Amino acid sequence: MASAWVDSRGTIRDYPGFNASRDAEALKKAMQGLGTDEKTVIEILTGRSNAQRQLIAKEFKAYTGKELKDALKEDTSGDFGRVLEALVTPPAEFDAEQINKTIRGIGTNEKALIEILASRTSRQIREITQAYYTVYRSSLSEDVGYDTSGDFKRTLLALVDGRRDENPQAHEDVAKRDAQILYNAGEKRWGTDETKFIDILCSSSFPQLKLTFEEYKNLSGKRMEDSLRNETSGDFAELLLAIVKCANNTPAFFAERLNTCIKGPGTDEFTLSRILVSRSEIDLLNIREEYKNLYGQSLYSDISSDTSGDYRRTMLKICGGDD
Repeated sequence: MASAWVDSRGTIRDYPGFNASRDAEALKKAMQGLGTDEKTVIEILTGRSNAQRQLIAKEFKAYTGKELKDALKEDTSGDFGRVLEALVTPPAEFDAEQINKTIRGIGTNEKALIEILASRTSRQIREITQAYYTVYRSSLSEDVGYDTSGDFKRTLLALVDGRRDENPQAHEDVAKRDAQILYNAGEKRWGTDETKFIDILCSSSFPQLKLTFEEYKNLSGKRMEDSLRNETSGDFAELLLAIVKCANNTPAFFAERLNTCIKGPGTDEFTLSRILVSRSEIDLLNIREEYKNLYGQSLYSDISSDTSGDYRRTMLKICGGDD
C-alpha cells in the first residue's frame, strides 16, 4: 500500500543503491570521538527517504545499542539538531510531537495547530492520532479539546475525527446544495450558524469544497474567504480560512506560511523546519513553484539568505536545487 506521506512532487525520494548498514556505519563513524562530521550526517539524512532513514536507524541501534535520534541529540544542538531529529522521526510521529508541543507548552501555538490539522488528509490524521497515543499514552482529541474552546475547539475536534471524504471526484449537485446551505448559514441571515460551516468544511473532500466555493461565489457574489472574514473571527476564522486555502491550493497555503516565517521579524526556524521536513516527500516542488509565483523570489534563495551554518546547509538540501 502506498504511504499516506509520500507523493511524486517531493524533493526527497528513495536513494538508489541504498544500503542501510553502510549508511548506519557511516553515521556511527561521523559521530564518534571528538567533534562531528556534520557534512556526512547532512548528506545521508537529507539524501534518503524517511522510510530509508527508519531502516538506517534500526541498523544504527543494532551497531551501537543507541537510538539514532538520541545520538543526534547528544552530538548536535539548536535548530540544526532539531531538524536532524525531525528527519529521523516517522512522519505521523513527527506531527504528533509537533501537536503535543503546541498544546503542552505555555499557551497554545494556535497557528501550528491550525497548519497541521487543516492540511492533513483523513488517513494522515488517523495515523497521527494513533502515533500520538503510542508516544504519549493520551488521546489526541482529549488533549486538543482540553487546551482549546468554543467553535475553534469544535472545528479542531471535527478535523481530529478524521472523517473528511477522500473521494477525488467532485459533484456539481452537491456543490450547489452545500453552497446554498453555507449562504443560508451566513450571508443570508442575521448572525451565523457556525455548525453548518464546521460540518461542511471538515467533512467534504478538498475537490468537493473547491467546487462548492465556486458555486458559493456564483450564488453570493463573494469569495468564501471574504464571507468567512465577515462572519467569523479569531482563531476560529483563521482555522476555517486555512481549510479554504488548503482546499483551493495546498502548496500555495504552505508557500504563504513559509514566506511569513522567513520574512517576519526574525526567522521562525520551528515553522520553517516543520514545513520543509513534513512536505519534503509530498509536494515541496509544488510549494517552491507557488512561492516563486507569489513572491517573485525562489524559496531556496530566501532560505539561503535568512539562515546560516549547518542548519542552512540542511534546509537547502531538503529544499532541493534553486529555482
